[in-house]
Amino acid sequence: MTTHGGFEPVFCTIVPPHVLDKLAQAEDPSLAGPARRTLQRDAFERTQRRLTTVIGASAVTAVADGKPQRTVHDARHGTDLPGHKVRGEGDKPGKDATVNRAYAGLGATFELFLQAYRRDSIDGNGLPLNATVHYDRDYNNAFWNGEQMVFGDGDGEIFLDFTIPIDVIGHELAHGVTQYTANLTYFGQPGALNESLSDVFGALIKQYTLGQTAAEADWLIGAGLLAPRVTGTALRSMKAPGTAYDDDVLGKDPQPATMDDFVRTGRDNGGVHINSGIPNHAFYLAATALGGHAWERAGQVWYDVLTGGELKQQAMFADFATLTVKAARERFGDGEELDAVSKAWEQVGVRTL
Repeated sequence: MTTHGGFEPVFCTIVPPHVLDKLAQAEDPSLAGPARRTLQRDAFERTQRRLTTVIGASAVTAVADGKPQRTVHDARHGTDLPGHKVRGEGDKPGKDATVNRAYAGLGATFELFLQAYRRDSIDGNGLPLNATVHYDRDYNNAFWNGEQMVFGDGDGEIFLDFTIPIDVIGHELAHGVTQYTANLTYFGQPGALNESLSDVFGALIKQYTLGQTAAEADWLIGAGLLAPRVTGTALRSMKAPGTAYDDDVLGKDPQPATMDDFVRTGRDNGGVHINSGIPNHAFYLAATALGGHAWERAGQVWYDVLTGGELKQQAMFADFATLTVKAARERFGDGEELDAVSKAWEQVGVRTL
């Protein structure tokens, strides 16, 4: 199921642990309480993911016919997954906007991968796309658990409904694409690449849905997710890593844009959500240098590397960068694509081998 043996899906959340850790220390119990409960729930789900990996997940029947197979469930503020089915493929929209957004986001993700890269669902073989909404109470996260998407409603104080930003949905489902292809180790630089690839394709899904060019896009991940009281625009910025938020409660966005500011830490699986800012910025630089629709050239190069079979599970930034240069040359020749990709990595301080 992967190109590297060892099918080891991981538990991936959109809100990094360091953000929730900071929030859990807030003096206001209405802010700290939901953050602490979210951290506890995430720890439980992470353990469940490991157990499922050992025991084995139930088989899923897929039909590779170029059409999505979406199902949205409602947890009704509980934690049993998948919950109660509330909308299936082809069903008309209901009154619950959260359900409708989840359904639409699953479809948008399917559409981008099919139309831009001829990939039939996240596994390339028509895998059904399942999501659960209204998970737990005041749950401040969304995650891919190796089998399905799960969305919290947020606490309304710091985070709003996690189905609001379509790139959050795309980001988490893109973890599934990585799971079924390069299966990058979720630690250190390989883990940061894992996170960055999800940000890249999450951004592309939003841009594709909105019909935006690279110049028109905001290059923000999670815009619209932060509540009005938060001083910030999103969870991350690919255009300017480290500027997404600067808030009294959440602290300052710690993402670096270049290797000069690479963060060495044992937290967050070796800083996977932090150092992802570096390859994120490289993609932004390549995409904006090329102009037009980012999914067509820069996105194609990144997709070629992710799915080409040469990207190792333990790949470092330099390994990935080198493969993008190779992929740009193989697909587009010695032209502006190769130049844009090479210069992007040079600008962020990552050497190509």
